[in-house]
Amino acid sequence: MPLVRSLSMTSLNGLPLWEDEDLLVEDLLLFEVSWEVTNKVGGIYTVIQTKARITADEWGENYFLMGPYFEHNVKTQVEVCEPLNPAIKKAVETMKGQGCQVFFGRWLIEGSPYVVLFDIASAAWNLDRWKGEFWDASNIGIPFQDREANDAVIFGSLTAWFLKEISSQIDDKPNIIAHFHEWQAGVGIILTRFRKLPVATIFTTHATLLGRYLCAANIDFYNNLDQHEESRCCQTLLKPHMNGLDPKFDIDKEAGERQIYHRYCMERASVHCAHVFTTVSQITATEAEHMLKRNADVVTPNGLNIKKFSATHEFQNLHIMYKARIQEFIRGHFYGHLDFNLENTLFFFIAGRYEFSNKGADIFLEALSRLNFLLRVHKSDTTVVVFFIMPAKTNNFNVETLKGQAVRKQLWDTAQSVKEKFGKKLYDALLRGEIPDLNKILDRDDITIMKRAIFATQRQTLPPVTTHNMLDDSNDPILNTIRRIGLFNNRTDRVKVILHPEFLSSASPLLPMDYEEFVRGCHLGVFPSYYEPWGYTPGIYIVDRRFRSPDESCNQLTQFLYGFCQQSRRQRIIQRNRTERLSDLLDWRYLGRYYMHARHLALSRAFPEKFEMEPSAPPKTEGFRYPRPSSVPPSPSVSQPSSPHQSDEEDEDEDERYDEDEEAERDKQNIKAPFSLGIMPPGKKQQHGEYRN
Repeated sequence: MPLVRSLSMTSLNGLPLWEDEDLLVEDLLLFEVSWEVTNKVGGIYTVIQTKARITADEWGENYFLMGPYFEHNVKTQVEVCEPLNPAIKKAVETMKGQGCQVFFGRWLIEGSPYVVLFDIASAAWNLDRWKGEFWDASNIGIPFQDREANDAVIFGSLTAWFLKEISSQIDDKPNIIAHFHEWQAGVGIILTRFRKLPVATIFTTHATLLGRYLCAANIDFYNNLDQHEESRCCQTLLKPHMNGLDPKFDIDKEAGERQIYHRYCMERASVHCAHVFTTVSQITATEAEHMLKRNADVVTPNGLNIKKFSATHEFQNLHIMYKARIQEFIRGHFYGHLDFNLENTLFFFIAGRYEFSNKGADIFLEALSRLNFLLRVHKSDTTVVVFFIMPAKTNNFNVETLKGQAVRKQLWDTAQSVKEKFGKKLYDALLRGEIPDLNKILDRDDITIMKRAIFATQRQTLPPVTTHNMLDDSNDPILNTIRRIGLFNNRTDRVKVILHPEFLSSASPLLPMDYEEFVRGCHLGVFPSYYEPWGYTPGIYIVDRRFRSPDESCNQLTQFLYGFCQQSRRQRIIQRNRTERLSDLLDWRYLGRYYMHARHLALSRAFPEKFEMEPSAPPKTEGFRYPRPSSVPPSPSVSQPSSPHQSDEEDEDEDERYDEDEEAERDKQNIKAPFSLGIMPPGKKQQHGEYRN
């Protein structure tokens, strides 16, 4: 069959060769504020966690993260210690002296950055007073029943208080930069500006609140962005009086009907209070322009920490190792129904917040139903096991799932016991120079043990489609869709479904793997989101969710999945190798520069007498050139086989057209060395704002 591969590239012209003027970080303090510092809620946790290493390398002891204190998180993720910086130490002691618990330590991730964590519960007695101060600053009232918004007020007030204590101890240096992520941290930026603290502020939205809600309501969001009109939301700090309305779409009305108007106002005020406003993608920047009424100053794309290997086979070996661990779980989960070949089984997954429509779980399930039909009709011997890693409310592990893993372990122990006994008898026979009678080498007890083990694998029920007991099983959208399409893990199904409603952890008794290990072990991640700010979903196949109907998008996704199932193992390895080589494009060593630009821009706006910045357009993130590889068809959409079965001769011919070494050398030449801090050509002074495309 034709080889389906990721796109090749011959140029990185879209990535600017940009040299930033040196910032003397010893004269600066950088604080990064988020509700997801040491507290995993969604993708922002991963963004901050993976970016910490390059930021810590750049800023050293002058980089601090601020977040909420949760005891269970601190016990496993933080090494508590005393602050060395005297200003930080005094601020912590001052707040503790006034009854607020503040914890300082190092986050046990790559880079080991310092963290300042505020105990929200210990400061809750100040809530009414702080809500009043927030009203004075913004004219935004917070309903008493919205606990998340109330926590945001406490967290933001503590953040602003801490920054005030720091800045009060500083005369001229060091200057302070505070970078706030998402609306939960937004109160801090509003109060910081209202109190006129000498702090350069940055606000990043990873997704707008109202945009997320509208997309979840099945509104044609992106095709109607130009219909959005100004909101009537008003803050005394900004004093915009906007009352234009559009009968097709009313921002205030939509936010009010969803009972998030106060949150929307908090988010919008945060955006307008920041010296620099950033988003994580161009599409989110467009969304923010219409929803929050401010253009993004800088687009700061999300990156990854790319671990490079000295040889191609190293990451292939990792895939094999982690795939074997997933296979062990499958052996237990499908005990009694393991009538498919695990060596010819593909593992797909979707992961993220449990947003059924926004994250594309709805279209994915429908595509899986159609894929199951195609594989059965064409009598394919390929089996697909699909994992849904989406946290939901549960009360415990499913008993049947735990039993499956216990049965698997018991069978393994039985096999090991019989093997040792068999091996000893075989060894003794060979020492005597005899060829043992294989019919007698296993005695009656061995046969009985094995029969009991086989009997233990008998099962009268189907393998469960979820690993946990769901609290609201009857109203769960994924489970209800599974019931509708009939993917119940029957023997005849070529597509099996497993819902794992909590984030993966190496400490889990069920599937003891970290997310990164799990991804390595799977064959394909599927993220057909309708609302996707960017996240970590750059793909080999792109499903059109904007200009096609839902049914057409579903058929397109089904075609991609079916084509992937028909690839040979060699073709999948080639695809994986190219993806690994091109992954440098998403390394924080490249993409971290946009955060550097945002920080310098914020300093130049907050302290224009100290920091200058040449007026120029911010670096752009679009414009990568992806020419067609000469050895393959131009895109996956036309790379599908014309018939369900391709001849071996066609496979061999396609493989001969592809030279792995030649393609690897071409990629090596095209991907430039990653951006590194502080490296300058001799004799050349860095000028901030120089971008060459």
